[in-house]
Amino acid sequence: MSRKATKRYRERLSDLSDARWALIAPALHAWRKARLDRRPTRKPASVDLREVFNAILYLNRTGIPWRYLPHDFPPHNTVYFYYAAWRDDGIFPQLGYTLTGLARVTDGRTPEPTACILDAQSVKTSTDVPLSSQGTV
Repeated sequence: MSRKATKRYRERLSDLSDARWALIAPALHAWRKARLDRRPTRKPASVDLREVFNAILYLNRTGIPWRYLPHDFPPHNTVYFYYAAWRDDGIFPQLGYTLTGLARVTDGRTPEPTACILDAQSVKTSTDVPLSSQGTV
């Protein structure tokens, strides 16, 4: 998709590159299509998902309040609506799993890990748990 032709507030270091957007765009567009299929009007939303995601990244990086988003992003209430919907629908963990799998494949490994490591710092237990329920043999 092309960028907005409006004057930008300033160059944003938090914006996604085209390559990174290409990795997550299919998941966000599939999410939008699934939501459109449930809408009575099936009227497509006019907001650019990339700009919404860039606004979320900008908020995360700068720590500013929602209402202080620069003018070249979508309105803060629109950005928050998408953030809350993606949060509630599990889009962020889904993107994390997908991108982790891609990184593993790039490194020549399987997309899913085949082992995990737990130590005493990872799993807390009490001193009076019966031995039969501790998961040890």
